[in-house]
Amino acid sequence: MAEVTSVRIDKWLWSIRAFKTRTDAADACKLGRVTINGGQAKASRDVKVNDIIGVKKMPVVYTFKVLALVANRQPAKSVYLYAENLTPEEELEKLTMNRTVIFVQRDRGTGRPTKRDRREIDDLMENYYWGREGSDE
Repeated sequence: MAEVTSVRIDKWLWSIRAFKTRTDAADACKLGRVTINGGQAKASRDVKVNDIIGVKKMPVVYTFKVLALVANRQPAKSVYLYAENLTPEEELEKLTMNRTVIFVQRDRGTGRPTKRDRREIDDLMENYYWGREGSDE
């Protein structure tokens, strides 16, 4: 197999399975969700070995270190040869927070929530989801 000398960021992210399609990776770059060494990256930007790649996929911001360049999609078992996952544990915990269910108790017979009640419930859910319980905003 020929040695790869340069790879576009969208193709590399697709190759290491950060995105399901290359189009998804290119769209993330276009929307400013991909950074290389702290700076925003266009889809056409080339990746170099030892670059630090940041990928925002809500609610988590993943961080990868480029170990080697690759241009073809890799099996999941061999991705570790090309990318090191540097994502902090706090970021990964956000994935399990989604599974936590908040149940809002309403008395029987009170009917549907009013518009005001709905807004209060939405604010409660948003604050819980983003970890701002009890914050005054």
